[in-house]
Amino acid sequence: MQTTIDPAEVAKFEAMAAEWWDPKGKFKPLHLMNPCRLDYITAQIAAEYGRDLKGPLPFQGLRVLDIGCGGGLLSEPMARLGATVVGADAAARNIPVAQVHAEQMGLKIDYRFTTAEDLAAAGERFDVVLNMEVVEHVADPQGYLTACQELLKPGGIMICSTLNRNPQSFMMAIIGAEWVMRWLPKGTHDWQKFITPDELYTLITRAGLTPLDRKGMVFNPVTWSWRLSARDLSVNYVTTSRKEPMV
Repeated sequence: MQTTIDPAEVAKFEAMAAEWWDPKGKFKPLHLMNPCRLDYITAQIAAEYGRDLKGPLPFQGLRVLDIGCGGGLLSEPMARLGATVVGADAAARNIPVAQVHAEQMGLKIDYRFTTAEDLAAAGERFDVVLNMEVVEHVADPQGYLTACQELLKPGGIMICSTLNRNPQSFMMAIIGAEWVMRWLPKGTHDWQKFITPDELYTLITRAGLTPLDRKGMVFNPVTWSWRLSARDLSVNYVTTSRKEPMV
């Protein structure tokens, strides 16, 4: 199967691999965003699978793939909630960082240096695919999302987040985060690869999934925190889609 991996994009993240768990390092934006992402992810999974988030191990019995897992910022919370987690990344240096941290935390997570296409070709199937801040870094978004669809069991859901493409996102994600705040090295993001919500919905639908929901993730520079928004999808946003059961 043809890969959708962009080697130049992989190299960017390999160069930063050692800093995944440093909340003041190059991944500071993700550490700040993570509570907001987790609020959305856990609510969507709980609603789709009828789970009580207040109960012990609410995701027990669910198999979750965190594709583009990086250092495991989302894989670890999923494992703590009881899910059986596979964390996959195309950047080889990310995997040992994630493995060591999970071991230190006493968590069992199956981390793999692999791609969505290879997992799909191997027949791997999951109840949930977490596809967070990855699609804007691949060479072929349609092929990549199609591989993610193949990785889902019938009735499974994919949660996918990315960045909108408009002047505001250029100001926030490129000029603000990379040039002014210097949270990320210049060139981490390519604004031309950002995807509008309507474009993503079209790609998701063509991949064979049914869009269910989308929300914005909005940063407040006063409180230095993120919140979900039903209306403001101008910069960061997240979607949920389902692989319909076979009739």
